[in-house]
Order: sequence, then structure tokens, then C-alpha cells
Amino acid sequence: MYYSGSDPYAVRMAFHVGTDEPVEWIFARDLLAAGIESRQGDGDVQVWPSPESCAETDGLAVTGPAGPAGEVLNIELSSPFGQAHFEAPAQAMSAFLQRTYQIVPAGKESRFIDIETELNDLLR
Repeated sequence: MYYSGSDPYAVRMAFHVGTDEPVEWIFARDLLAAGIESRQGDGDVQVWPSPESCAETDGLAVTGPAGPAGEVLNIELSSPFGQAHFEAPAQAMSAFLQRTYQIVPAGKESRFIDIETELNDLLR
């Protein structure tokens, strides 16, 4: 996962899937933050918490405790090329978000965007 103050509304996730370049997804930091509390997302990215992990082994779903943190964060990505479901410790994802808020506080994102530059880039 990656966050930069130069793109204050976005969180980036990169996955290495056997190609030279990783596959990168970009979605709203607010979506990730809201997904820690309840199911969020209507489009290609959905995020929700659950008290248990659900792994698949040899085609059979195996459900068990999420580990010491007690909760997992589910992240589901879909595109015309396929769908993926990832699980991450909710506590670690919360810690990541807290670090992003140290870089750019919630509600202050617009102060970190150079509107003139963004408009010039769009109009080129």
C-alpha cells in the first residue's frame, strides 16, 4: 500500500501477479477508512470488516479466527479482467490510515492540491 500527499484523496495498492510490472489499484482513502467500520463501495472496489478470516483450500472454504487482532478487513476488487478478494488485518490497516492522516489530515486534502496544475494537465 502507498499514500502520497501529492495525491491526498487516493490510496494505492500494488499487487505482484507474476508479470514484470505490478498491477496497481487506486481508490479513495475515505473508502478504506469507512470500510473499517462497515461495508462500503458500490463499484469496482468494496471494503468491509469481518470478525473471521475465510480462506480457500483445495476449493473448500475454511473459516477461522482472524488472529490476534480479532478482525480482518476484506478488500474486493473487480474489473473486466477478473475479480480478487484480499484480507488484511484490520488493526494494521487502521495503523496505515493513521499514518496517512499524519501526512494529510482528514478534511484538509484540498489544501494539498495545486488546482492550476491539475487543470493544465487535464486541458493538455
